[in-house]
Amino acid sequence: MKRTRWTIAAATVAALATATGCGAADMTKQASPYANAAGAKTVTLSVQSWVGARANASVAKYLLEKELGYRVDTVQVDEVPAWDALSQGRVDAILEDWGHPDQVERYVKDKKTVTDGGDLGVTGHIGWWVPKYFADAHPDVLDWKNLNKYASSLRTPESGGKGQLLDGSPSYVTNDKALVKNLKLDYGIVFAGSEAAQITQIKQFAKEKRPFLTYWYEPQWLFNEVPLVEVKLPPHTQECEKKGTADPSTIDCAYPTTSLKKYLNTDFAKKGGDAARFLRNFHWTKSDQNEVAQMIAEEKLSPETAAKRWVDRHRDVWQRWLP
Repeated sequence: MKRTRWTIAAATVAALATATGCGAADMTKQASPYANAAGAKTVTLSVQSWVGARANASVAKYLLEKELGYRVDTVQVDEVPAWDALSQGRVDAILEDWGHPDQVERYVKDKKTVTDGGDLGVTGHIGWWVPKYFADAHPDVLDWKNLNKYASSLRTPESGGKGQLLDGSPSYVTNDKALVKNLKLDYGIVFAGSEAAQITQIKQFAKEKRPFLTYWYEPQWLFNEVPLVEVKLPPHTQECEKKGTADPSTIDCAYPTTSLKKYLNTDFAKKGGDAARFLRNFHWTKSDQNEVAQMIAEEKLSPETAAKRWVDRHRDVWQRWLP
């Protein structure tokens, strides 16, 4: 997702595991006509470009419409532009933020145009992963200090004579370039192009039992199909984070683990009535999110159908969200 987490860290993790592209660069020119519509029971949700975020929005949209009688519009947009749109009231809510401290400082603390909407209930983590069958055969690959030993085994035609580190979309904000350089690793970063393309490549490698190293993240439904084991990078520390926030090119430690959060436009938080209360109450688990994400990405169900199936199975969970 990095999904700029930590500052950049983020998993920018990934475009939808289904056929959707990255969001528009300037959301302020593409706002939904339903956003901030005075006197109307409407809600506009920002949806980031990875399937977990789409799962959140699909279930929220379904329940807002079916249970609370709202008209809900969703707009796909990149992470940072989504904050600008949220501040301006062009979208009402972001349901999965992986950590954008600069935006929090600017919009939540200083301008107060964005309001903290509480935890989503899901913990996000980005890292480097290898398939379990490769880790079982070569346990020492799980220590980053040994990665150069396996660079030749992980070489591909696209990696320029080096080992391949498979990433998702070039639009993702990641720390991988800095990590490869600062840890002096003999690897080249190869972009699959999107989360969907990255998943296709991972599944093909796994089918052929080929070794691979990939940037990946949790929560993600693919773990249900392709067991992956995380490579231990140098531990994440506050010192490394502080240094990396000032200069991302200096990052030389692991990605942080992040409690994913929701944010609401401040006017919507105050005047959005039952919809705002519902979105504050929206809180589910990694298992819940992965269940919906897998139906969308792997079973190819429409978001509405996937949401309905989850809602039908988990009344005990979502009834607690209703105002």
